[in-house]
Amino acid sequence: MKREAYAAARNRAPIAEVLAKELPQSGLVLEVASGTGEHGVHFAGLFPQIIWQPSDPDPEALTSIAAWREDYPGDNLLPPIQLDASAEDWPISHADAIFCSNMAHISPTSSSEGLVAAAGRLLGPGAPLILYGPWLEADVETASSNLAFDESLKARNPAWGLREREWLDALCRAEGLALATRHAMPANNLVLIYRREG
Repeated sequence: MKREAYAAARNRAPIAEVLAKELPQSGLVLEVASGTGEHGVHFAGLFPQIIWQPSDPDPEALTSIAAWREDYPGDNLLPPIQLDASAEDWPISHADAIFCSNMAHISPTSSSEGLVAAAGRLLGPGAPLILYGPWLEADVETASSNLAFDESLKARNPAWGLREREWLDALCRAEGLALATRHAMPANNLVLIYRREG
């Protein structure tokens, strides 16, 4: 059964503009925490030279992703795979890029830690880890809406909340990934591009 997310419909166009600049010309893109599956269908359609691999840990999300894929006319959108970002072993051995949208703040820190560790294993030199969402930055004033969002997340689950970009930077450095580009996005979000150092 297809699920829909208003945020996915709202943010897909600005994200696509960034992906057009940052994705490789061809290869396999692993999408982590694909959610409803709407992003995967949209981006696979925009970038037909890319093989798009959606994934999610939630069985209901996997069902939705598969339902969206059924109506996709191309052959570059793969069946979804079950993947828990916090797990040490992932069911994939290589990716030419990894894309993850809106996961870090609605999951325990172990999910982001696992994502970055996997990026260090799966990505080749120069390959990007692309993260979309709201982040806290020490040298940038946080929008009041993001502060309120952070409080609401922590009220729902103490393990959730906006993460500090500097914490993410340090995680990535430990895995041989360096911040290459920071894209400011609508609604006080960011796209952060980390690339595997050669």
